[in-house]
Amino acid sequence: MPKTMTPPSAAPTGDDATRGEPRMHRTRIDLPEEQRVKLVKLLNARLADSIDLSLQSKQAHWNVKGPRFRELHLLFDEIHTRAEGYVDEVAERITALGGTAYGTAQVVARSSTLPAYPTDIFEGLAHVNALADRLAAYGKAIRQSIGEADDLGDQDTVDLFTQISREVDKDLWFVEAHVQAER
Repeated sequence: MPKTMTPPSAAPTGDDATRGEPRMHRTRIDLPEEQRVKLVKLLNARLADSIDLSLQSKQAHWNVKGPRFRELHLLFDEIHTRAEGYVDEVAERITALGGTAYGTAQVVARSSTLPAYPTDIFEGLAHVNALADRLAAYGKAIRQSIGEADDLGDQDTVDLFTQISREVDKDLWFVEAHVQAER
């Protein structure tokens, strides 16, 4: 094995995601494994949030009712599509760093930091407010992750989180615009 390759971490038996320890694989990326492990944990936390945001925006898309149905139905689907992009980008960054992306429903249910989405709402503005709250929480977690990735010396992950942050803030603006003029 070339000297620049890091040997894989010992793979514990059982569900690595439950223990919070990512399984690492060999890579020639020049970040030390200790940093990469921390980055993979950070990225997996945001992966769970990204998958949850994607599913929550689809919940809103499927169930919205009321006078603004079509407009909100389309907006929520656009947010879902962008969130699916975050899922893929974050998961690919995890694996590029030599980590394992944990994106199963079970892991997401245990790991997401987003508030649970109410399944008993239907009216358009109720979905607007619920999704706005989740977009704001997601954006806050992403911004905190920018600083953490920067502290770990990984500008590529900083750039990824920064790109996501800009897009989420724009989505939040589009969603909040539906209630900002209402009094």
